[in-house]
Amino acid sequence: MTSLRSLRPVAAFAALLACVAPAALFAQTPADTLVLADAIDDIVSIDPAEAFEFSGADLNNNLYDSLVELDPAKPGELVPGLAESWSVDADGVTYRFKMRPGVTFSSGNPVTAEAAAQSLRRVVKMDKTPAFILTQFGLTKDNVDQTVSFDGDTLILKTDKPYAPTFIYNCLTSTPAYIVDVKAAMEHEVNGDMGNEWLKSHSEGTGAYVLRSFKPNEGYILQAREGHWRGDAPIKNVLMRHIPEGATQRLLIEKGDIDIAREMTPTDIEGVSGNPDIVVQNDVGGQIYYLAMNQKVADLANPKVLEAMRWAVDYQGMADSILKGQWVVHQAFLPKGFLGALDDTPYSLDLEKAKAALAESGVKLPLEVSLTVRNNPERMNIAQSVQHTFGQIGINVTLDVGDGKQVLEKFRGRQHQITLQTWGPDYPDPHTNASTFAENPDNSDEAKATGYLAWRTAWDPGAMGAQAEAAVAEPDAAKRAAMYEDMQRVHRDSSAFVTMFQMARQDALRANIKGFHAGGATDQASYWTVTK
Repeated sequence: MTSLRSLRPVAAFAALLACVAPAALFAQTPADTLVLADAIDDIVSIDPAEAFEFSGADLNNNLYDSLVELDPAKPGELVPGLAESWSVDADGVTYRFKMRPGVTFSSGNPVTAEAAAQSLRRVVKMDKTPAFILTQFGLTKDNVDQTVSFDGDTLILKTDKPYAPTFIYNCLTSTPAYIVDVKAAMEHEVNGDMGNEWLKSHSEGTGAYVLRSFKPNEGYILQAREGHWRGDAPIKNVLMRHIPEGATQRLLIEKGDIDIAREMTPTDIEGVSGNPDIVVQNDVGGQIYYLAMNQKVADLANPKVLEAMRWAVDYQGMADSILKGQWVVHQAFLPKGFLGALDDTPYSLDLEKAKAALAESGVKLPLEVSLTVRNNPERMNIAQSVQHTFGQIGINVTLDVGDGKQVLEKFRGRQHQITLQTWGPDYPDPHTNASTFAENPDNSDEAKATGYLAWRTAWDPGAMGAQAEAAVAEPDAAKRAAMYEDMQRVHRDSSAFVTMFQMARQDALRANIKGFHAGGATDQASYWTVTK
């Protein structure tokens, strides 16, 4: 396999590098190059041990591979990656991953069980933000050299207790589980950082592409590897341009200067929908919109008040007007695409049912409440719709508007009455949301358990917390899915949350672009599948 480290930029590659500049425009994108436009200013680091932003995850999905992977063409389906097979011992805590033979990193170093073990150990020892995805298995800095080991061509992972195997495998598809060439990274170690500073702007992986240039808030360039274990990527180069403005993206894709526009507004999408040279591709993302009612407010803890609110939201009206295809109606805490997710949406705007429930509540009307919302156009529009429909049943809503930091501080401090928020999963397993929405081990103010949304809204889920813990330990995937379905039904009808929408991605593609997978709710964007 060719080492891309030995390659030297040529004139064509230099031309690509120049295209990162916003002023550069193509008459037509090169046949061997995929040009995308997106907002990528959220990237803090692209070191898999540290990266925890959406744009960085998309990038890393094309630079690195994991032991177990998700099939981009079959959302949620686990397939072999750098491990050609895996199993769990009868003890329920010992997992064995047989490595795929003959694979090398872009440096030319072989991908062995030892190299994979070093990569996972590095994540735990560095203990950056995404490390919890691995440390929740009981891995610590002190024990990781023993709990992550190797024997010949087999990596061995030992967890602290039995978990559902699907939980372990799903977590191992996430960004911190991408296998990094630690040997190559350590050649650039500075002050004991294990190569972290180097990997913030370079790649040392096994992916279909190698990073050739990265400029924060400007863009990046990828070059395909020859002899990749999946087969060579059909597109030789990938050029990402940081262009956050939807109107600019629309202009560029209409002119043919970019192949894929990923940040277009509903108005822009509507504007290109009739263009025969452009295809609008729909997908779902993992984020969900919800209302959270603080249970410290007596009236908001009344079950009939909560029921009335569920019938007083104009779900479809907002999806069709305010959100225009960017979000779809969804009423369960697991996004579509996750194991056990519910698709049914039993609630709709029904003011008579809402008024009847409110009458049964016994609360004095009108009920005066505040809704804490971020000063963002989309969120303000949703909040104003809720304010309008709630007002029609006798709930007068005052909008408490602040910037993102202010609104989050109130929510995390349990200082809100009602708040409008979004939540995205941290890893592609149902436990990520079940533990957040349905667990609250200590509901006291002193606990300050801000990682639990149930705690933030002072809601005691009762037996549901134990059910979530049972589900994450259930070895049978079908039974596990059924457990989450049951939990979501109870949560949807009786919790302190009103879940309303799931993100719906709309990407605009030039008509000659085929095979682009945006990632859905559980995965990230795949460039190696694209042809043009």
